[in-house]
Amino acid sequence: MPLFSANDAGTIDHRKRALSPACLSAATRPRLIALPGFAVATIASLVVAGCTVASGEAPSPVAVEASASIPRERLIGRWGIASYHTDKDRPRTEREARAQCSQPYTIAKGPTDGVMMHVADDPKLYELRLKGDTAGRTYLGFEAPPGDPQDREILSSTSSLMTMRFVDPDANRRYGTFVYVRCGA
Repeated sequence: MPLFSANDAGTIDHRKRALSPACLSAATRPRLIALPGFAVATIASLVVAGCTVASGEAPSPVAVEASASIPRERLIGRWGIASYHTDKDRPRTEREARAQCSQPYTIAKGPTDGVMMHVADDPKLYELRLKGDTAGRTYLGFEAPPGDPQDREILSSTSSLMTMRFVDPDANRRYGTFVYVRCGA
């Protein structure tokens, strides 16, 4: 089954997940029916929560969410953006990002508690939210556990400079590590 579903217009809805058929096999259904109603609901929610990968993939450990260490307001504003693939290129990339302030990328406040940004390979803006994990890492992404493949990990953040990378290895390989330099700072 696909990890993402497409709507009638052919665009990908990044928030919908398909469940692996193995997660809801006929062999597990009879055991659940024999349990009391509250137990069925509890067990079913745990099974479904752990089954958000496509068939044939090993499920990844679920990260426990904690408060994000970065306030949302730090992301809001106009930014020059560039990216690099090797650490030795970071100083040059910061200069290139600063030069992009002539055509800044705007991160705006979202309608709820997130920020409006693009996701990998999609020109549409989405509301993304900050998420932290118990290891102290901060992520930016959809409503999902921290470290979800569609998340970005915020590697560093000050009021004038941020670095982020996509969690998904393929997106990270293609896009590299992003440097955001606040315009006018």
